[in-house]
Amino acid sequence: MATSTKSGLSLKHKIGYAMGDLGGCMTFALMGAMVTRYYTNVLQVDTTILAVLLLVWNIWDAVNDPMMGVLMDKMYAKNKNPKGKFRPWLLRVAPLLCVTAIAFWTVPTFFKGTTMLVVLFFCKILYEGCYTMFNIPMGSLLGAMANNDGERSTLSSARGFGSLVGNVLPLMILPQLLAKYGDTSFAFGVGATICAVIGFVFCLLHYFWTEERNTAAVAAAGGGDGVKISDIFVAFRKNRAYVALIIHGICICTQQYVASTLGTYMYGDVLGDIGIMSVQSTFSMVVGIISLALCPVISKKIGLEKMVRICLVCGAVCYLGLFAVMMITTISPLVYMIWATIASSFGGVSIYMQWGLVATVTDYNEMVTGKRTEGTIYGTFNLSRRIGQTVGNSAAVLALGWIGYQANAATQTAATITGIKALCVLIPAIFLVGSWIAFRFVWNITPEIRAQMAARKSAE
Repeated sequence: MATSTKSGLSLKHKIGYAMGDLGGCMTFALMGAMVTRYYTNVLQVDTTILAVLLLVWNIWDAVNDPMMGVLMDKMYAKNKNPKGKFRPWLLRVAPLLCVTAIAFWTVPTFFKGTTMLVVLFFCKILYEGCYTMFNIPMGSLLGAMANNDGERSTLSSARGFGSLVGNVLPLMILPQLLAKYGDTSFAFGVGATICAVIGFVFCLLHYFWTEERNTAAVAAAGGGDGVKISDIFVAFRKNRAYVALIIHGICICTQQYVASTLGTYMYGDVLGDIGIMSVQSTFSMVVGIISLALCPVISKKIGLEKMVRICLVCGAVCYLGLFAVMMITTISPLVYMIWATIASSFGGVSIYMQWGLVATVTDYNEMVTGKRTEGTIYGTFNLSRRIGQTVGNSAAVLALGWIGYQANAATQTAATITGIKALCVLIPAIFLVGSWIAFRFVWNITPEIRAQMAARKSAE
């Protein structure tokens, strides 16, 4: 396996890798921030029925992720596709991702009642299946592109920038259409179509501008006999760092999806200014760019894991402070936007940097198990993120019913307003603390273990 410290990544490689998450997030971001409003205010889905649907969808997605990772490891081990292990999947799936995204936001609006629910169910299944088939090879591609830790860090940062832009652009486009046309099928359909087409272009750039240049890693990943789904359980048993990453994935995605699922309700029903979400998206992107620029410098001085822990604590403290202030006084949409974005950005550092940690965990897993199953590791990590998404989405939707939210009501009750505040501000703080606990007490890759991993690489 290559261990050179000199980076051979070209600018096209870096931009191309960033395009992957940018393209995928152009449609996936809407699934977090805007989809619940689409369900409740356009399709008029009952919140109890919706919670059940979300549970079924996300259970399937959770099972689908590790299965897809194992499938890629096994298929490459068997066929040795000369075009690469991961990139062929990207080209096949990119157009399907675009089409199914558009269908999800448009086709169900032509139906009513039970028929609409059936159509909605399968449109979501198709979209999520295509997203998984794109996301797993896109994420796993990092290890196949990078020849050393420096290149991994570079590609992690590139993906962070791509993810940041991909999550911001849709939330600049759709809220403006909602502000102009209201919660209508036209606004959601046009906004989602624009995002899907833009995302498709970026996905193609991701394919054409990347290269599986780390041939040793590609050959090792799933290259031996005996690659099987039970390897996942071996990793859980022997790899404590991976367990920490799994706990982090559940907590950080729960925090992220509770906040994003209910964000429109905070801005629209509590603060009375849903249009400011476009400004929030721009501000979030600026703060994120600053964070990504500072992270390599800070992590070099204090260590990546320590930096992540500090940011998680800072994010939790910011959320708790915001909740306390909102309980005793009224704040403006602008103040909330700035405060909440800063809190979210602290937590976001762990999201941006987790991809480099996945590659580190993959190296450690190879050392303790003797197998390099990159697709399986990434797919199972995605499982943890799907669990967090399931908890965040389903619990948030159920909670809307519990706190008495009335769709399209001119005003909500005081109890409902308080409930929205707690869900959007207090709950994220709790799950950021959970993620901090994982990195503080479960993660076990010390500098000594890193030295052992480096020595093992040098010996190969």
